[in-house]
Amino acid sequence: MAEIEDLVRENIRGLAPYSTARDDYDGPVGIQLDANESPFENGYNRYPDPHQKELKKLIARIKGVPEECIFIGNGSDEAIDLVFRVFCEPGRDNAVAITPTYSMYRVAAAVNDVAFREVPLSERFGFNASGLLEAADDRTKLAFLCSPNNPTGNLLDKDEVERFVGAFDGITVLDEAYIDFAPGGSFLPRLAEFPRLVILQTLSKAWGMAGLRLGLAFASPEITGYLSRVKYPYNINCVTQQIVSRQLAEGPEEGVRGLLDERGRLLRILPTLPVVREIYPTDANFVLVRVDNPGEVYRQLIDGGVIVRDRSSLHGCGGCLRITVGTPQENDKLIQLLGQL
Repeated sequence: MAEIEDLVRENIRGLAPYSTARDDYDGPVGIQLDANESPFENGYNRYPDPHQKELKKLIARIKGVPEECIFIGNGSDEAIDLVFRVFCEPGRDNAVAITPTYSMYRVAAAVNDVAFREVPLSERFGFNASGLLEAADDRTKLAFLCSPNNPTGNLLDKDEVERFVGAFDGITVLDEAYIDFAPGGSFLPRLAEFPRLVILQTLSKAWGMAGLRLGLAFASPEITGYLSRVKYPYNINCVTQQIVSRQLAEGPEEGVRGLLDERGRLLRILPTLPVVREIYPTDANFVLVRVDNPGEVYRQLIDGGVIVRDRSSLHGCGGCLRITVGTPQENDKLIQLLGQL
């Protein structure tokens, strides 16, 4: 198996990261004349901590991982982009992924001029490691797995994921954005077993902080070190760091329980509606629903004031709408409108 350093682009291995004024001095706060900031205090006149040290301490306690294994990004999308920048030589290397899945992987590959190979899931959206391994070659640096998968909602088979991560010679990115809604599916407690694994999680779903744009990448200190070397210096603003630190104390458990109850209600009621042809099993905070004439159903829901996502153009998702689990009142309205179709 390749060493992590051997997978990193040569220019990144030798890159000297930008050094901020806060990197040059780490003592007690005194008169700060080092960063060309405004001296007039208003709560926002100072640059934020570029390494998010206090926030990482909180996250480390909550997630049970060492601080040096945590990278904090401006949403998970920043970490997705950075793994391409760190590991993939533009115009030469490639990445592999399952399909259908989160489309940002493909977009980030295109932005970074990296060929992107997609391997279809089974008819029922099952994952088999062999197909993805066969799509890789000696220029494949990255692989993307999303579990629970978006837009299908299902957890990927853990044994197959483990088999892939163990056999793949590049960096596997396992996106667990929806893991808080799934029954015991996270690989995070096993992070130390897989040195070439990057696990993505987010505060945008179960934790209810989508507007603050904060994503988490967990990996070996070597990988998080490279991500930190390449990121922009002050990628997480001070307001986000402050609010997230407060919100983390509350925990997502109560909200998750409520959403799981409502998810169960939708899974019971939606199959009884004439417009619904099929509902796929889900471990996320959304359900994938197959209907007749999805475009027409989508438009009629919008006319009734309910916005869902038409995913019928994606591979294997013909006729499918992706419906996020809402509040009881929002779900009542959805059921009412679908029942009229």
